[in-house]
Amino acid sequence: MSESSDLLGTDQNCRNLLAAGAATLAGVAAVAYLLSNQNRTTPVKPPIDLNNQSVAIDGKPEHRASRLCKSPDYFQRDTPVKDCHVVFDVLERGKRVSNNGPCLGARTGPNREYEWMTYQQVIDRVLQFGSGLVHTGSRPSGETFVGIFATNRPEWTIADYASQAFSMVPVPLYDTLGLDACKFIINQCAMEVVVVDTEARVKSLITLKPDLPSLKRVIMIEAMTDQLKDAVEKAGLDFFSFNKMLELGKAYLKDPIVAKPEDVYSIIYTSGTTGDPKGVVLTNYGFLAMVQSMLLQSQPTFHAYPEDVHLSYLPLAHNFDRAVHVMMLMHGARVGYYSRDVRLLTDDLMALKPTLFATVPRLLNRMYDTVYAGVKNSKIKSTLLKWALEGKQKEVDRMIYRRDSIWDKIIFSKIQEKLGGRVRFVITGSAPLSTDVMKFLRCSLGCVVVEGYGQTESGAGLTMSLPGDPSIGSVGPPLPGAHIKLVDIPEMDYYVKDNIGEIWAKADFLFKGYYKEPEKTAEALDEDGWLHTGDVGRWLPNGTLKIVDRKKNIFKLSQGEYIATEKIESVYTASPFVAQAFVEGDSFKTVLMAVIVPDQLYIEKWVQNNPQFPANLEEFCKHPQAKDIVLGDMIEYGKKSGLKGFEQVKDIYLEWNMFTVENDLLTPTLKNRRPVLRKKYKATVEGLYAKHGM
Repeated sequence: MSESSDLLGTDQNCRNLLAAGAATLAGVAAVAYLLSNQNRTTPVKPPIDLNNQSVAIDGKPEHRASRLCKSPDYFQRDTPVKDCHVVFDVLERGKRVSNNGPCLGARTGPNREYEWMTYQQVIDRVLQFGSGLVHTGSRPSGETFVGIFATNRPEWTIADYASQAFSMVPVPLYDTLGLDACKFIINQCAMEVVVVDTEARVKSLITLKPDLPSLKRVIMIEAMTDQLKDAVEKAGLDFFSFNKMLELGKAYLKDPIVAKPEDVYSIIYTSGTTGDPKGVVLTNYGFLAMVQSMLLQSQPTFHAYPEDVHLSYLPLAHNFDRAVHVMMLMHGARVGYYSRDVRLLTDDLMALKPTLFATVPRLLNRMYDTVYAGVKNSKIKSTLLKWALEGKQKEVDRMIYRRDSIWDKIIFSKIQEKLGGRVRFVITGSAPLSTDVMKFLRCSLGCVVVEGYGQTESGAGLTMSLPGDPSIGSVGPPLPGAHIKLVDIPEMDYYVKDNIGEIWAKADFLFKGYYKEPEKTAEALDEDGWLHTGDVGRWLPNGTLKIVDRKKNIFKLSQGEYIATEKIESVYTASPFVAQAFVEGDSFKTVLMAVIVPDQLYIEKWVQNNPQFPANLEEFCKHPQAKDIVLGDMIEYGKKSGLKGFEQVKDIYLEWNMFTVENDLLTPTLKNRRPVLRKKYKATVEGLYAKHGM
């Protein structure tokens, strides 16, 4: 989004608009107001009353369900797409409704233009690849797991659906898990074959091979050098190129053996925050039902058509983008893949011109920040942007979304072009969007922007805001087919009587359990079928849900990465400089901050060799260089302990007063009393973020 500083053109062009002084200024404003308020677009018509978006079950306001479902139980809903029974069915349906139109595309042309495979070509490759898997030793069974260790690309989806074509279970692997987690997954699933894209990932598997007794075959998407092939063979692995697997499948083509609705669709491993990742077992019926619920919630405002296009850049190792794939493919729409380099994402968007944009707050926040950074030094540009947003907000409040107002022509067209200029529906999840960013997006993009909430254990979604709803600050009502209720959390002083509590969810699309982890399954999914999400929520007066906290002190940063503060605090207190640590973050931010109480005894010893520092703890904390010394040591301990980059704190505040039971900052068991610490150091942490321009 680096070109957004040209949002309003040059200051001289802006001055030309305002050159005639106050009279012209008023005239420009009046004309813009009149033009922007012409009712040239029909308002969005939500399917239910926006002031009453969910229904209380059994007269209990804390237990709510979708008004799009049928009484008395409010679980039953109409299915928008009735001829898909398993996920694999979406390809054949897409072929039929699109008249065998374009399906999957990538920038492989001589001028980096998108080149497309038709639905039939994709189906042919899926059946060939699946036949190749069977021919080379993979048993067509729900007990056969196919690892996919690659970045988004057509081959990822072909391998995914090829596994399904023969009742095998695709299991994504991804780099942010770390090699130990990849090893755990391959061994837990007794995985025999992994589809890999790059040389670096193949080398990772070679490194792990001595600890991977089940792994027998590697299928590489990109070209492999003879040297790497020799290394694979020396590691005791059979090697096949992706194209060779297609050739074998074509030569030994087999009839598909498609799974049943109740059979496993995929196992998605959560990134985890402590210990080994957990394999979330999702069924074909469940994943389809969740996608159908999202479709029902978004209609009639949004309906996918064969002309629609989606840019796939969110990791397919997570559920969100795979759900969007299912939604698009069942309607015969296109999926184009990004260039596997986030630095080229804007270029990909402008080349593909998607109509649906599924994304996460991190990118949207960057767009917002870049635009405002481009106008902050110009009073003229700032004023015009303010007017433009105020003018468009009047339309958004009336549920009117368009890209042809005077403000679009003068101001917002360049922002819209950065997403390709055709986006008509934006859906974001994984972390909350701030009020300012949401308002900016709805006005500047001139399209519906909705937020969703869910977990891997629910497929992808549990709630989603209704298209057209101009309100901000919630994640919408429950999806059709889901019940959500709030439950007391006494240890955090959260009670349902105050309309706040842990979010529990029940739906026909919840996971079956964690693979080979019955005890962990019982912790998350009780005997009555309720998923204990660990998130804390509040029902708003209009029947929508607001996420307000995390029960287990685990939360997401704005880029979607899970953070376990207690684990990080434990690592940092291993530093001899650190006696106590309070790590804090914000779901609207990308980094963590911390309040650190240094260890008095260690400081007294340390200053003997560093006499330029005072031994008194308060004076030490105030020393201008002390913070850098402590932070540097903390970061080193973090690296030694395997903290990932996003788990390391960005900055710290040195506190000389200990956290104690007496000052209510520790529990009787000497654990951080997080709500009290958060309140006490709220301004301090905000100051650290402000220092770094966040």
